[in-house]
Amino acid sequence: MNLEVIILAAGQGTRMKSSLPKVLHKVAGRPLLEHVVRAAQELEPLAIHVVVGHGAAQVEAALAAYPLRWVLQAEQLGTGHAVLQAMPAIAQDSTVLVLYGDVPLLGSATLKRLVEKAQRAPALLTAVVENPYGLGRIIRGERGVLLEVVEEKDATDKQRLIEEVNTGVLAAPAADLCEYLPQVGSDNKQGEYYLPDILSLAVEAGKTIGSCEASSELEVQGVNDRAQLNQVEREYQRLQANELMREGVSIADSNRLDIRGSLCCGDDVSIDVNVVIEGRVELGSGVTIGPNCVLIDVAVADGASIHAFSHLQDCVVGKDCSVGPYARLRPGTTLGEAARVGNFVEMKKSTIGAGSKVNHLSYVGDCEMGDGVNIGAGTITCNYDGVNKSKTEIGNGVFVGSNSTLVAPVTIAEGGFVGAGSTVTRAVGKNELAVSRARQKNIHGWQRPTKKAGD
Repeated sequence: MNLEVIILAAGQGTRMKSSLPKVLHKVAGRPLLEHVVRAAQELEPLAIHVVVGHGAAQVEAALAAYPLRWVLQAEQLGTGHAVLQAMPAIAQDSTVLVLYGDVPLLGSATLKRLVEKAQRAPALLTAVVENPYGLGRIIRGERGVLLEVVEEKDATDKQRLIEEVNTGVLAAPAADLCEYLPQVGSDNKQGEYYLPDILSLAVEAGKTIGSCEASSELEVQGVNDRAQLNQVEREYQRLQANELMREGVSIADSNRLDIRGSLCCGDDVSIDVNVVIEGRVELGSGVTIGPNCVLIDVAVADGASIHAFSHLQDCVVGKDCSVGPYARLRPGTTLGEAARVGNFVEMKKSTIGAGSKVNHLSYVGDCEMGDGVNIGAGTITCNYDGVNKSKTEIGNGVFVGSNSTLVAPVTIAEGGFVGAGSTVTRAVGKNELAVSRARQKNIHGWQRPTKKAGD
């Protein structure tokens, strides 16, 4: 079977009240349309055709990484008209699956079931919903045979009581679409060409319409406003959290985890509340993530702990490391095994050796640090002179006292020792002590200032 997919994404989405095309609003960090494209790709179709209209250039730019065929619907005259724009590029012997760019939760398993029912005649995906208001009703005849779809505005009072509704998602032989779409009229209260109208035409031609039901009402939830966007977001996150828990991940509260990318976990991983995952994140076995942490494109090795309120991006955390609380690891940072980065420490583009410690209130940028180093509180590497970045090199076993300033480019050799409060501007040799601070002077008999009368 040759399968081709048409995704309808031409609408403006006025109820979103946004200048951004509706299909580019995001769920879990990805545009709505991208979710639909990814679901379509799982079916391995010959081609994916995306019908665009409002904000077409923006939409095409946002999905430029995907191998899509773009079709312009200059006038938005309904779903039937939109599909008709794509048909000239579709092979006559293909089965066509029609999806919508604002329905991001549809699973590939449901779509496969629908496509299997559309080999000889059109097939429709339906759903039973608690409140069918505004949705097209499924009209069935004897023995449950699907006869047609009646839109809300065209339905009778009796038909409006029907709870089975049209999701809009449809599969059909391409030959059927080519035959029936030109016959669809716009004699309805919206004055539009409805795609589901091909179903009644197929019935008149003696065909039996297939159908299958969505796994849940939320699977086929479309996004028309910000409230529905939030509803879909929460359902997406719930599904991801449930899958992680089934795989053995401990999640403190599945309602307070946001995954806006991909998360791969080893055994016995524990994730506390209000954690945000973006990009690709890998957590090794025995990793613990404390509350209110943000991890963006991070790899964390076995046994490491990321403590509360830490922010990590584009970095690598080694085995048995401890990070935070309140630590920030910026892009290009790599921590060796059992390294420690404590509270209110910021690191950027630095490699920290095994067992080294930067425990509190320090900034380390553009630094190569060896093993077993101790960096005292309040230490900074001065890596920027206003124009260029320079590097600090710290050898194995170095001790840097608190409140020290290391002015790059500078090297502190193995076993070097920097006295607290020093400003280091020249290289420190192996096992040397560097002290650079004003000599202390104590003034005997000094009088503390007193408050003047009237002040």
